Amino acid sequence: MPAALLTGVGRRRGIGAGIAAGLAEDGWDLALSYWTPYDQRLALPGDADDPASLAAELRDAHGVRVELVPADLADPSVPAEVVATARERLGPLDALVMAHCESVDSGLLDTTVESFDRHYAVNVRATWLLLAEFARQLPATGGAVVALTSDHTVHNLPCGATKGALDRLVLAAAHELADRGLRSNVINPGPVDTGWMDDAVHASALAQQPTGRLGTPEDTANLIRFLLSERGAWINGQLLYSNGGFPAGHLPV
Repeated sequence: MPAALLTGVGRRRGIGAGIAAGLAEDGWDLALSYWTPYDQRLALPGDADDPASLAAELRDAHGVRVELVPADLADPSVPAEVVATARERLGPLDALVMAHCESVDSGLLDTTVESFDRHYAVNVRATWLLLAEFARQLPATGGAVVALTSDHTVHNLPCGATKGALDRLVLAAAHELADRGLRSNVINPGPVDTGWMDDAVHASALAQQPTGRLGTPEDTANLIRFLLSERGAWINGQLLYSNGGFPAGHLPV
């Protein structure tokens, strides 16, 4: 079976959990990275047992191996450890899907240096280090990387700015690491209500959505499943919008 490392799978309601479910259905063995203190710090809906219960469900439903790797990606030593642990438990990794994120609302005048630095550490530095370690261990058959991004910067400055840097480094990998058989893409899923929206934000986002509904974790998972399949192998070095036509850059504030 192919093996993938998937980051940002801390809550059953999150996009990462939806991606994990889709890949398990396709027969992927999975290493799931998560950091519960982040979810608790943001008071997002979920339970500390979510990763374990999700892993058990996927094992039972699809007969795949699912390993849990808790990891604070703000620590620069951790990304290499995560990749090494995933490879030790599953064997060579064929795919890396990065759904981890530091996202704390603040704007130009109230963002602190500490907050900006943590966003940079998680969204940019950890992404680079994970990608580099993944590339170093690639099997001869090559592999694929997919990362999630956002273009929302208004009143979400540190997340939006660092996600822009994430885009550049992941897309560069499609060219710089092509000789290793690596292909890489970035997905912007638009607004997906995983518990962070209040009623006003939900209504505002829905009003701008031409499909009449907001995106779901499964919508994002469906595109990633395609990109990691042989049918999606020709798509490389792209920033893809999988958002139902939501106007780019216009997330509600």
